[in-house]
Amino acid sequence: MIVLEIQHATTDFDAWKQGFDSDPAGRAARGVRRYSVARGVDRPEQVCVRLEFDTVAEAQGLLDGLAAVWERTLTPLGITPTAQLFEVVDSVELASA
Repeated sequence: MIVLEIQHATTDFDAWKQGFDSDPAGRAARGVRRYSVARGVDRPEQVCVRLEFDTVAEAQGLLDGLAAVWERTLTPLGITPTAQLFEVVDSVELASA
């Protein structure tokens, strides 16, 4: 499994989330299997998006497509996302007590 992790700040989380939910990059069509959205505990303006893919090519394709979305929506606000690809080498789910 390949994970694309994206982090950036946002000035209005609710507006950002509405834009994210509108899916301008076409997540399903680009191979996203699962995603999660998180906010910073101490800095709720900080957003972390984690997207899971089967292949590096799918993840890179979405990342390339996001560049245009970011240019249109985040760059004018002075927001610069950081993105990194990871290959999952181990994943364990622990049972709760």
